[in-house]
Amino acid sequence: MSLVRSAGLQKFRQVVESLGGDAVGYARRVGLPVEALDTDELLVEDSKLAAVLEVAAADLGCPDLGLRVGQAQELGLLGPLAVAIQHSPSVADALECTSRYMFVHARDQSVSLVEDPEGDRGVVALRYTFPGVRPLPQATDMTVLFLHRTVMFLAGGRQYGLKSVDLPHDPVAPRQRYEEAFGARVRFGRSAAVLRLPSSLLSRTLDGVDATVRGLALAFLSRQSPGPGKAVTSRVRAVLEQSLGTGSTELADVARVLAVHPRTLQRQLAVEGTSFAAVLDSVRRARARSYLTTTTMPFVQVSNLVGFAEQAVLTRCARRWWGRTPSQLRREARKRD
Repeated sequence: MSLVRSAGLQKFRQVVESLGGDAVGYARRVGLPVEALDTDELLVEDSKLAAVLEVAAADLGCPDLGLRVGQAQELGLLGPLAVAIQHSPSVADALECTSRYMFVHARDQSVSLVEDPEGDRGVVALRYTFPGVRPLPQATDMTVLFLHRTVMFLAGGRQYGLKSVDLPHDPVAPRQRYEEAFGARVRFGRSAAVLRLPSSLLSRTLDGVDATVRGLALAFLSRQSPGPGKAVTSRVRAVLEQSLGTGSTELADVARVLAVHPRTLQRQLAVEGTSFAAVLDSVRRARARSYLTTTTMPFVQVSNLVGFAEQAVLTRCARRWWGRTPSQLRREARKRD
């Protein structure tokens, strides 16, 4: 059983009732606590959250219900994570924060920046993943549109050059409705839910950032238990953070520390929606950013400390992580200081 904060249903009651529907009746029909319609902090089964959207969409004859709810939702539904996102120095930092702490909002769902599945230069992908079987279409539409609108918020409330959207299901509403909602081409029946973004967006700085407020939000988030379904990822991350730059970060050696077979560890990470390579990449990214923005350490030394054999690898990864070179990142950090 996977749990998610009831904040994921923000605006569901209002949208349903504006269409003449009975939100309370739909909740009872799928076994969802009625209280979940009006509070953010109740933990509910994600399958029931998805089911209530499907039941309401069918009863109302409203195939774009998920899109309507996603369009009405606000960043604040993420709670403390929203605060940390809003006060991040840049879009890249905000998305990294989202990736790291998404479990606080939805235990077994994750958002991560990955290489463009089409292999286009100047494009990165924001991928939404979920455990087990693919979720139902209405919940997927709602969540991916909410992510798109979150990126729009980070871009100053404007369209940001979204290249295309991939959804893992067939269209349940007219294709034109999807493209109106996202403002970009939408492709269906894909292997994952993905927003394809211009990599240049990552270097955009955010206005009105308060470092103290962000620090408090991150301190709160870091104290939260990873909860069921993220325990293995958390343990792997802890081992890698200790080993990076001083010990081995090979899969076999980390598995040995955790007393499991490497293949078993890979399977456990896959169940949690990630991989050993993705966790290692995330740890390297966070450590590299810290060295580049808070020290004057030579780039070749930074490369060594994050486990790269050559400085050129650090440069390539920096472009993928943040859309800019190590020297550009360091220069921008000095300007902010």
